[in-house]
Amino acid sequence: MSNKQRQISLDIFRGFTLAAMLLVNNPGSWSHVYAPLLHASWHGLTPTDLIFPFFMFIVGAAMFHSMQKYVPANEQSIPVPWLKILKRTLVLFVIGFLLNIFPFTGDPESWRIMGVLQRIALCYGVAAVMICVLNKKQVFVACVVILIAYWLTLLAIENPYSLESNLVREIDIVLFGASHLYQGFGVAFDPEGLLSCLPAVVTVLAGYLTSAMLADSTNHMTKIKTLFIWSVVSIVICSIWQLWFPVNKALWTSTYVLITNACAWLFLIVIIYLYDVKGIKRGFGWTEIYGSNPLFIYVLSWIFASSLYLIKWTQADGSIMSVRQFIYGTLSDWMSPINASLVFALLIVTLFYFCSLFLYKRKIFVKI
Repeated sequence: MSNKQRQISLDIFRGFTLAAMLLVNNPGSWSHVYAPLLHASWHGLTPTDLIFPFFMFIVGAAMFHSMQKYVPANEQSIPVPWLKILKRTLVLFVIGFLLNIFPFTGDPESWRIMGVLQRIALCYGVAAVMICVLNKKQVFVACVVILIAYWLTLLAIENPYSLESNLVREIDIVLFGASHLYQGFGVAFDPEGLLSCLPAVVTVLAGYLTSAMLADSTNHMTKIKTLFIWSVVSIVICSIWQLWFPVNKALWTSTYVLITNACAWLFLIVIIYLYDVKGIKRGFGWTEIYGSNPLFIYVLSWIFASSLYLIKWTQADGSIMSVRQFIYGTLSDWMSPINASLVFALLIVTLFYFCSLFLYKRKIFVKI
Protein backbone atom coordinates (compact mmCIF):
# COMPACT_ATOMS: atom_id res chain seq x y z
CA MET A 1 0.00 0.00 0.00
CA SER A 2 1.42 3.39 -0.99
CA ASN A 3 2.15 6.22 1.40
CA LYS A 4 -0.59 8.30 -0.19
CA GLN A 5 -3.19 5.55 0.26
CA ARG A 6 -2.28 5.11 3.90
CA GLN A 7 -2.66 8.84 4.48
CA ILE A 8 -5.97 9.41 2.66
CA SER A 9 -7.76 9.82 5.99
CA LEU A 10 -5.58 12.85 6.72
CA ASP A 11 -6.29 14.26 3.25
CA ILE A 12 -10.01 14.01 3.98
CA PHE A 13 -9.47 15.52 7.42
CA ARG A 14 -7.57 18.45 5.88
CA GLY A 15 -10.32 19.20 3.38
CA PHE A 16 -13.05 19.16 6.00
CA THR A 17 -11.01 21.39 8.29
CA LEU A 18 -10.28 24.03 5.65
CA ALA A 19 -13.93 24.16 4.55
CA ALA A 20 -15.02 24.53 8.18
CA MET A 21 -12.47 27.30 8.76
CA LEU A 22 -13.80 29.31 5.81
CA LEU A 23 -17.36 28.71 7.00
CA VAL A 24 -16.84 30.12 10.50
CA ASN A 25 -14.59 32.97 9.34
CA ASN A 26 -17.03 34.40 6.78
CA PRO A 27 -20.56 34.96 8.09
CA GLY A 28 -22.63 37.55 6.27
CA SER A 29 -22.98 39.42 9.56
CA TRP A 30 -21.23 38.80 12.86
CA SER A 31 -24.42 39.97 14.57
CA HIS A 32 -26.32 36.99 13.16
CA VAL A 33 -24.43 33.72 13.64
CA TYR A 34 -25.63 30.36 14.94
CA ALA A 35 -24.08 29.61 18.34
CA PRO A 36 -22.06 26.52 17.25
CA LEU A 37 -20.32 28.70 14.66
CA LEU A 38 -18.96 31.06 17.32
CA HIS A 39 -16.02 30.63 19.68
CA ALA A 40 -16.62 30.18 23.40
CA SER A 41 -16.57 33.61 25.04
CA TRP A 42 -13.76 32.48 27.39
CA HIS A 43 -13.68 29.11 29.16
CA GLY A 44 -15.43 26.22 27.42
CA LEU A 45 -15.58 24.62 24.00
CA THR A 46 -17.76 24.97 20.91
CA PRO A 47 -17.46 23.14 17.56
CA THR A 48 -15.77 26.26 16.17
CA ASP A 49 -13.05 26.00 18.82
CA LEU A 50 -11.96 22.72 17.23
CA ILE A 51 -11.14 24.16 13.82
CA PHE A 52 -7.88 26.02 14.43
CA PRO A 53 -6.28 23.18 16.44
CA PHE A 54 -7.41 20.76 13.71
CA PHE A 55 -5.58 22.98 11.21
CA MET A 56 -2.45 22.97 13.41
CA PHE A 57 -2.80 19.19 13.75
CA ILE A 58 -2.82 18.86 9.96
CA VAL A 59 0.31 21.02 9.69
CA GLY A 60 2.07 18.54 11.96
CA ALA A 61 0.70 15.56 10.02
CA ALA A 62 2.14 16.97 6.79
CA MET A 63 5.51 17.45 8.50
CA PHE A 64 5.86 13.69 8.91
CA HIS A 65 6.40 13.44 5.16
CA SER A 66 8.14 16.73 4.46
CA MET A 67 10.68 16.25 7.27
CA GLN A 68 11.39 12.53 6.80
CA LYS A 69 14.86 12.93 5.33
CA TYR A 70 15.90 15.06 8.30
CA VAL A 71 14.64 12.69 11.00
CA PRO A 72 17.44 10.84 12.85
CA ALA A 73 17.35 7.05 12.42
CA ASN A 74 19.48 4.27 13.86
CA GLU A 75 21.42 6.72 16.05
CA GLN A 76 22.67 8.52 12.94
CA SER A 77 23.32 12.22 13.22
CA ILE A 78 21.62 14.28 10.51
CA PRO A 79 22.28 18.03 10.24
CA VAL A 80 19.27 20.16 11.16
CA PRO A 81 18.10 22.11 8.06
CA TRP A 82 18.19 25.42 9.91
CA LEU A 83 17.94 27.55 6.77
CA LYS A 84 14.94 25.63 5.41
CA ILE A 85 13.11 25.85 8.74
CA LEU A 86 13.94 29.50 9.27
CA LYS A 87 12.91 30.45 5.75
CA ARG A 88 9.48 28.82 5.99
CA THR A 89 8.93 30.21 9.48
CA LEU A 90 9.71 33.75 8.32
CA VAL A 91 7.64 33.46 5.13
CA LEU A 92 4.56 32.26 7.02
CA PHE A 93 4.99 34.88 9.74
CA VAL A 94 5.42 37.76 7.28
CA ILE A 95 2.42 36.68 5.19
CA GLY A 96 0.32 36.49 8.36
CA PHE A 97 1.45 39.94 9.44
CA LEU A 98 0.71 41.40 5.99
CA LEU A 99 -2.80 39.91 6.13
CA ASN A 100 -3.29 41.66 9.49
CA ILE A 101 -2.49 45.08 8.03
CA PHE A 102 -4.15 44.60 4.62
CA PRO A 103 -4.98 46.91 2.80
CA PHE A 104 -2.08 48.79 4.42
CA THR A 105 -4.02 51.97 5.16
CA GLY A 106 -4.21 51.65 8.96
CA ASP A 107 -2.13 53.39 11.57
CA PRO A 108 1.16 51.49 12.16
CA GLU A 109 0.72 52.21 15.87
CA SER A 110 -2.21 49.77 15.91
CA TRP A 111 -0.90 47.05 13.61
CA ARG A 112 -1.46 43.64 15.17
CA ILE A 113 1.72 41.55 15.35
CA MET A 114 0.46 38.02 16.03
CA GLY A 115 -2.25 36.03 14.26
CA VAL A 116 -3.22 32.65 12.84
CA LEU A 117 -0.41 32.25 10.29
CA GLN A 118 2.09 33.75 12.74
CA ARG A 119 1.18 31.05 15.25
CA ILE A 120 1.46 28.36 12.60
CA ALA A 121 4.87 29.78 11.62
CA LEU A 122 6.32 29.78 15.14
CA CYS A 123 4.89 26.39 16.03
CA TYR A 124 6.14 24.91 12.77
CA GLY A 125 9.64 26.26 13.47
CA VAL A 126 9.83 24.86 17.00
CA ALA A 127 8.22 21.54 16.06
CA ALA A 128 10.50 21.10 13.04
CA VAL A 129 13.62 21.48 15.15
CA MET A 130 12.28 19.03 17.74
CA ILE A 131 11.46 16.49 15.04
CA CYS A 132 15.00 16.77 13.67
CA VAL A 133 16.77 16.27 17.00
CA LEU A 134 14.43 13.92 18.89
CA ASN A 135 13.09 10.46 18.14
CA LYS A 136 9.35 9.79 18.40
CA LYS A 137 9.46 8.66 22.04
CA GLN A 138 11.43 11.74 22.99
CA VAL A 139 8.95 13.93 21.09
CA PHE A 140 6.13 12.40 23.13
CA VAL A 141 7.96 13.03 26.40
CA ALA A 142 8.68 16.60 25.32
CA CYS A 143 4.96 17.12 24.65
CA VAL A 144 4.09 15.99 28.18
CA VAL A 145 6.76 18.26 29.66
CA ILE A 146 5.54 21.27 27.65
CA LEU A 147 1.92 20.83 28.73
CA ILE A 148 2.83 20.56 32.41
CA ALA A 149 5.40 23.37 32.25
CA TYR A 150 2.89 25.69 30.57
CA TRP A 151 0.37 25.06 33.36
CA LEU A 152 2.95 25.77 36.07
CA THR A 153 4.16 28.88 34.23
CA LEU A 154 0.68 30.38 34.07
CA LEU A 155 0.34 29.89 37.84
CA ALA A 156 3.17 32.38 38.38
CA ILE A 157 0.68 35.25 38.72
CA GLU A 158 -2.56 35.76 40.64
CA ASN A 159 -5.81 34.94 38.80
CA PRO A 160 -3.88 33.08 36.07
CA TYR A 161 -6.91 32.23 33.93
CA SER A 162 -8.72 35.57 33.89
CA LEU A 163 -8.90 37.71 30.77
CA GLU A 164 -7.36 40.75 32.38
CA SER A 165 -4.43 39.28 34.32
CA ASN A 166 -3.17 36.14 32.60
CA LEU A 167 0.55 35.77 31.90
CA VAL A 168 0.02 35.39 28.15
CA ARG A 169 -1.42 38.88 28.01
CA GLU A 170 1.19 40.36 30.33
CA ILE A 171 4.09 39.06 28.23
CA ASP A 172 2.55 40.24 24.96
CA ILE A 173 1.96 43.73 26.35
CA VAL A 174 5.60 43.96 27.44
CA LEU A 175 6.99 42.64 24.15
CA PHE A 176 4.60 44.15 21.61
CA GLY A 177 2.64 46.87 23.38
CA ALA A 178 -1.10 46.83 24.09
CA SER A 179 -1.97 48.63 20.83
CA HIS A 180 -0.40 45.82 18.78
CA LEU A 181 -2.59 43.10 20.28
CA TYR A 182 -6.02 41.83 19.26
CA GLN A 183 -8.75 44.14 20.63
CA GLY A 184 -11.80 41.93 20.12
CA PHE A 185 -12.11 40.85 23.76
CA GLY A 186 -12.75 44.37 24.99
CA VAL A 187 -9.23 44.60 26.36
CA ALA A 188 -5.86 44.20 24.67
CA PHE A 189 -5.39 40.42 24.54
CA ASP A 190 -4.13 38.22 21.75
CA PRO A 191 -5.63 34.70 21.44
CA GLU A 192 -2.54 33.88 19.36
CA GLY A 193 -0.17 35.15 22.03
CA LEU A 194 3.52 34.36 22.11
CA LEU A 195 3.57 32.28 25.31
CA SER A 196 0.50 30.26 24.32
CA CYS A 197 2.35 29.14 21.19
CA LEU A 198 4.17 26.64 23.44
CA PRO A 199 1.19 24.31 24.05
CA ALA A 200 0.15 24.89 20.43
CA VAL A 201 3.46 23.24 19.45
CA VAL A 202 2.10 20.10 21.11
CA THR A 203 -0.95 20.24 18.84
CA VAL A 204 1.38 20.27 15.82
CA LEU A 205 3.47 17.42 17.22
CA ALA A 206 0.32 15.39 17.92
CA GLY A 207 -0.45 15.59 14.21
CA TYR A 208 3.10 14.51 13.42
CA LEU A 209 2.93 11.49 15.76
CA THR A 210 -0.51 10.56 14.42
CA SER A 211 0.70 10.65 10.83
CA ALA A 212 3.68 8.49 11.81
CA MET A 213 1.40 5.93 13.43
CA LEU A 214 -0.94 5.80 10.44
CA ALA A 215 1.99 5.39 8.06
CA ASP A 216 3.52 2.60 10.14
CA SER A 217 0.32 0.53 10.29
CA THR A 218 -1.32 -1.26 7.35
CA ASN A 219 -4.27 -2.62 9.35
CA HIS A 220 -7.17 -0.18 9.48
CA MET A 221 -8.69 -1.69 12.63
CA THR A 222 -5.33 -1.36 14.39
CA LYS A 223 -5.29 2.32 13.48
CA ILE A 224 -8.82 2.75 14.83
CA LYS A 225 -8.01 0.96 18.09
CA THR A 226 -4.86 3.01 18.62
CA LEU A 227 -6.65 6.29 17.93
CA PHE A 228 -9.49 5.27 20.23
CA ILE A 229 -7.10 4.50 23.09
CA TRP A 230 -5.34 7.84 22.60
CA SER A 231 -8.73 9.60 22.58
CA VAL A 232 -9.99 7.95 25.76
CA VAL A 233 -6.76 8.61 27.65
CA SER A 234 -6.75 12.27 26.60
CA ILE A 235 -10.41 12.75 27.52
CA VAL A 236 -9.94 11.14 30.95
CA ILE A 237 -6.85 13.24 31.74
CA CYS A 238 -8.59 16.39 30.49
CA SER A 239 -11.71 15.67 32.54
CA ILE A 240 -9.64 15.46 35.72
CA TRP A 241 -7.15 18.22 34.95
CA GLN A 242 -9.82 20.75 33.95
CA LEU A 243 -10.94 20.89 37.58
CA TRP A 244 -7.79 23.01 38.14
CA PHE A 245 -6.87 24.06 34.59
CA PRO A 246 -9.93 25.08 32.52
CA VAL A 247 -10.39 24.34 28.84
CA ASN A 248 -9.73 27.67 27.14
CA LYS A 249 -9.03 28.24 23.46
CA ALA A 250 -7.81 31.83 23.86
CA LEU A 251 -5.14 30.70 26.34
CA TRP A 252 -4.62 27.41 24.45
CA THR A 253 -4.56 25.65 27.82
CA SER A 254 -3.08 22.17 28.12
CA THR A 255 -6.55 20.76 28.75
CA TYR A 256 -7.67 22.43 25.53
CA VAL A 257 -4.82 20.66 23.72
CA LEU A 258 -5.91 17.31 25.15
CA ILE A 259 -9.60 17.61 24.31
CA THR A 260 -9.03 18.97 20.79
CA ASN A 261 -6.49 16.23 20.06
CA ALA A 262 -9.03 13.68 21.29
CA CYS A 263 -11.67 15.16 18.97
CA ALA A 264 -9.24 15.04 16.05
CA TRP A 265 -8.53 11.38 16.72
CA LEU A 266 -12.23 10.56 17.03
CA PHE A 267 -12.91 12.35 13.75
CA LEU A 268 -10.14 10.35 12.10
CA ILE A 269 -11.68 7.14 13.45
CA VAL A 270 -14.96 7.98 11.72
CA ILE A 271 -13.16 8.78 8.46
CA ILE A 272 -11.04 5.60 8.50
CA TYR A 273 -14.03 3.45 9.39
CA LEU A 274 -16.25 4.86 6.64
CA TYR A 275 -13.63 5.26 3.91
CA ASP A 276 -11.20 2.39 4.53
CA VAL A 277 -13.14 -0.23 6.45
CA LYS A 278 -16.59 0.18 4.91
CA GLY A 279 -15.26 1.34 1.54
CA ILE A 280 -17.61 4.31 1.29
CA LYS A 281 -15.82 6.54 -1.21
CA ARG A 282 -18.67 8.72 -2.43
CA GLY A 283 -18.94 12.07 -0.74
CA PHE A 284 -15.25 12.32 0.15
CA GLY A 285 -13.71 13.29 -3.18
CA TRP A 286 -14.22 17.01 -2.69
CA THR A 287 -12.17 16.96 0.53
CA GLU A 288 -8.94 15.94 -1.19
CA ILE A 289 -9.49 18.73 -3.71
CA TYR A 290 -10.28 21.28 -1.02
CA GLY A 291 -7.26 20.33 1.04
CA SER A 292 -4.74 20.29 -1.81
CA ASN A 293 -3.67 23.94 -1.32
CA PRO A 294 -4.74 24.66 2.28
CA LEU A 295 -2.50 27.56 3.27
CA PHE A 296 -2.75 29.25 -0.12
CA ILE A 297 -6.55 29.01 -0.13
CA TYR A 298 -6.66 30.34 3.43
CA VAL A 299 -4.58 33.38 2.45
CA LEU A 300 -6.60 33.94 -0.74
CA SER A 301 -9.91 33.70 1.13
CA TRP A 302 -8.71 36.23 3.72
CA ILE A 303 -7.79 38.76 1.01
CA PHE A 304 -11.04 38.12 -0.84
CA ALA A 305 -13.21 38.50 2.26
CA SER A 306 -11.41 41.69 3.26
CA SER A 307 -11.84 43.09 -0.25
CA LEU A 308 -15.61 42.63 -0.03
CA TYR A 309 -15.59 45.20 2.76
CA LEU A 310 -13.29 47.56 0.86
CA ILE A 311 -15.20 47.81 -2.44
CA LYS A 312 -17.83 50.46 -1.72
CA TRP A 313 -20.07 52.96 -3.43
CA THR A 314 -22.35 55.82 -2.44
CA GLN A 315 -26.08 55.18 -2.79
CA ALA A 316 -28.76 57.69 -3.81
CA ASP A 317 -29.57 58.46 -0.17
CA GLY A 318 -25.92 59.23 0.56
CA SER A 319 -25.22 56.06 2.54
CA ILE A 320 -22.16 53.92 1.84
CA MET A 321 -22.70 50.36 0.63
CA SER A 322 -19.99 47.66 0.41
CA VAL A 323 -20.13 44.57 -1.77
CA ARG A 324 -20.41 42.42 1.36
CA GLN A 325 -23.35 44.47 2.69
CA PHE A 326 -25.05 44.33 -0.70
CA ILE A 327 -24.80 40.54 -1.00
CA TYR A 328 -25.85 39.96 2.59
CA GLY A 329 -28.69 42.48 2.30
CA THR A 330 -29.96 40.79 -0.86
CA LEU A 331 -29.93 37.40 0.86
CA SER A 332 -31.73 38.90 3.86
CA ASP A 333 -34.57 39.97 1.56
CA TRP A 334 -35.23 36.29 0.89
CA MET A 335 -34.62 34.72 4.31
CA SER A 336 -34.04 35.45 8.00
CA PRO A 337 -30.88 37.44 8.88
CA ILE A 338 -29.23 34.46 10.59
CA ASN A 339 -29.91 32.13 7.66
CA ALA A 340 -28.74 34.79 5.22
CA SER A 341 -25.51 35.04 7.21
CA LEU A 342 -25.05 31.27 7.02
CA VAL A 343 -25.81 31.12 3.30
CA PHE A 344 -23.31 33.92 2.69
CA ALA A 345 -20.62 31.84 4.45
CA LEU A 346 -21.61 28.75 2.44
CA LEU A 347 -21.25 30.74 -0.78
CA ILE A 348 -17.68 31.64 0.23
CA VAL A 349 -16.95 27.98 0.98
CA THR A 350 -18.37 26.97 -2.42
CA LEU A 351 -16.45 29.68 -4.26
CA PHE A 352 -13.13 28.53 -2.85
CA TYR A 353 -13.94 24.91 -3.54
CA PHE A 354 -14.10 25.81 -7.23
CA CYS A 355 -10.90 27.78 -6.85
CA SER A 356 -9.27 24.69 -5.31
CA LEU A 357 -10.70 22.54 -8.09
CA PHE A 358 -9.24 24.86 -10.75
CA LEU A 359 -5.77 24.53 -9.19
CA TYR A 360 -6.14 20.80 -8.56
CA LYS A 361 -7.09 19.95 -12.14
CA ARG A 362 -4.07 21.85 -13.41
CA LYS A 363 -1.83 20.18 -10.83
CA ILE A 364 -0.93 23.56 -9.31
CA PHE A 365 0.08 23.13 -5.70
CA VAL A 366 1.26 26.33 -4.04
CA LYS A 367 3.57 25.65 -1.12
CA ILE A 368 3.83 28.33 1.52
